[in-house]
Amino acid sequence: MGAFAAVAQGSAQGARLIRIAYEGPGTGASEPLLALIGKGVTFDSGGLSLKSAAAMHEMKFDMCGGAAVIEVIAALAELRAPVRVLGVIGATENLPSGTAVKPGDIVRALDGTTIEVDNTDAEGRLVLADCICYARQQGCDRLLDVATLTGGIVIALGSTYAGLMSNDEAWCEHVQACAGRAGEAVWRMPLHEDYAAMVKGRYAQLTNRPGRREATAITAAELLHHFAGDVPWAHIDIAGTAYDVPRPYFVGKGATGFGVRLLVDVARTQPVS
Repeated sequence: MGAFAAVAQGSAQGARLIRIAYEGPGTGASEPLLALIGKGVTFDSGGLSLKSAAAMHEMKFDMCGGAAVIEVIAALAELRAPVRVLGVIGATENLPSGTAVKPGDIVRALDGTTIEVDNTDAEGRLVLADCICYARQQGCDRLLDVATLTGGIVIALGSTYAGLMSNDEAWCEHVQACAGRAGEAVWRMPLHEDYAAMVKGRYAQLTNRPGRREATAITAAELLHHFAGDVPWAHIDIAGTAYDVPRPYFVGKGATGFGVRLLVDVARTQPVS
């Protein structure tokens, strides 16, 4: 997992790939296996592409996608939901140091894809790339990742909607329907071959940060799309909704738990074929 490992190498804390398998009562191998994949960057300084100090203290919330996945598995277990789910969380810090990954480095993901690290602050997609590869290796039938991935989605949608991108119409419609029932709003953003072309690398197969600063939330998703391949996949960018956002069910400050209600419904009502 060279992409995931590259993000972690600047920290004294070792990275962890967290795997939580849940098989509900009455399920068997014939039941579809859903992968819920979460970004668990426990602190994101930006690495050598250092973030502004003004809001860096908020980057302890960069693990909200991973936290949501863990709590979804806990909720499904408590509900004794008759489903099969594999939770995959890439947990690490992203810090600058003498051992940190450098802009311009080339890393190799789990499936062999090479990626130029042109900006070390675009680390979440590197973590998720290897987590998605791992979920595919485990034979998962559907993939859904959730992550505080880009500032671009905050610019586009603010803190009202999370961004939704998918390679499969039926799977995307299912996620949208669950979002409506759960009261956690998502807005679908497009994927397109032009956006996919923007993440092609100059020295490697892909780049983690295209040179043109446009459609940044979508190009991040297109990099993940490469690793999902033709397996039904959906990506939810919760950067604008994960913390310090008023919700009817949320009182106080800090993380909102956005995505837990949504993903529980996705798992409990997913199509059986």
